[in-house]
Amino acid sequence: MSAKVPVAEKLVFSGGLLGQNMLYSFMSMYILFFYTDLLGIPATTASVILVAASIIDACLDPLMGMITDKTRSRWGKFRPYLLFAPCLIALATVLCFWDFGGSRTLTLVIATFSYLLWGMLYTVCDTPLWALSSVVSTDPGERTLFVTLGKIGGTLGAVVITIGGIQLLLAFGGERNTQAYLYSAIIIGVIAALSIFLTGMLTKERVVPSAEKISFRQNLQTVYKNKPLLTLLASLLIINLVNGIRQSIQLYYVVYVWGDAGYATQVGISLVAGMLLGMIATPPLLRRFAKKKVFIISCILGSVACILPYLLGDHNVLNTLVFFGVSFFFSGMTTIVSTSMLLDTIDYSEWKLGFRGEGIVFSTNTFITKFSGAVSRMIIGASLGLLSYVENQPATPQLQHGLSFVMFLLPALCFLAAILPILFYNITEKQRVQILSDLNHSRSL
Repeated sequence: MSAKVPVAEKLVFSGGLLGQNMLYSFMSMYILFFYTDLLGIPATTASVILVAASIIDACLDPLMGMITDKTRSRWGKFRPYLLFAPCLIALATVLCFWDFGGSRTLTLVIATFSYLLWGMLYTVCDTPLWALSSVVSTDPGERTLFVTLGKIGGTLGAVVITIGGIQLLLAFGGERNTQAYLYSAIIIGVIAALSIFLTGMLTKERVVPSAEKISFRQNLQTVYKNKPLLTLLASLLIINLVNGIRQSIQLYYVVYVWGDAGYATQVGISLVAGMLLGMIATPPLLRRFAKKKVFIISCILGSVACILPYLLGDHNVLNTLVFFGVSFFFSGMTTIVSTSMLLDTIDYSEWKLGFRGEGIVFSTNTFITKFSGAVSRMIIGASLGLLSYVENQPATPQLQHGLSFVMFLLPALCFLAAILPILFYNITEKQRVQILSDLNHSRSL
């Protein structure tokens, strides 16, 4: 029987995800706006920079996963990266929001380089941080709880930025002041670096990796011979667009539809209420219902919660915020269910192929997350172009209607589309129990 993971260790992991998601959310919410409205980079060009850099970086993620799977050190497979990389990602974040005041060409070069560097360093922290959840215990219940607390911490980190990010900018001069972004990036970068470092210091890896050397080809088999993983990744690619689109368009929406950047705080409150309640509600549901069924129902109801405010009209801020909260509730549910299913695919890999490959599985998940982010930014860039968006200009009815369409109907479609791949996810509850039994037996030999 696997020992329980200490509460303090779970809280430290949750804190590490809180800091990491503060960093990610600040970048997701403000980098495009910073490029277009402060550095003066055209919206289409800025989107191309972010999309191209994200795709290049995402393609390097599986390599990072294979590196961690081959890592053997006194600190374990994953913890070394959490000890030595956090300070670098903090510095890269500051560089992304530094206005050097040069020519347009120099600005484009620095923006492209800094964002690409940031994405690569983020991977060095992100892949090991999430992979850690698969080696803290052999008990699936403990791992699900560990992941749930991590997701709650991550959601709180996103909420801190959603609610407090604009307040931080206002404290340093407002959303039209370049120094405000720089000082905010410094503060958030330091908090993130410290929280991730403490996670590396205070957690333990309890699932001992195999002494057998895994070849490059075998490592890749963890992905392409794992049908449940492939179907889950396809679904995650789509479901991640829900929050990706909303994060990228949110500031434009509250500024040009509701007329006040301060409404970002209220959106953040609806996010925290919805996401946290959804995450808290999920583990009890998973003890009673199949994970696949919970995921599908959450997607259907999440889609309905997105469509209704668009049909009823989104100029009533209070009503719209309530619907935001409901849709975020179901987003929170899909987040916990999908991560729990991801852990099951690692057990499936060990059961079928003889090795777990936690690093490449989580790095592939990171690849999907980044690719979804790139697609989100590409959608936003194309939408702003189609809507003839011009920074700092009065909002037209066409722009407001278009932003509402992107904010509500596109996420609704993504919720529904994410159901299609998951229909082919073939780890049943009965098979999952059998896999765990077989693995426990083989480990005891």
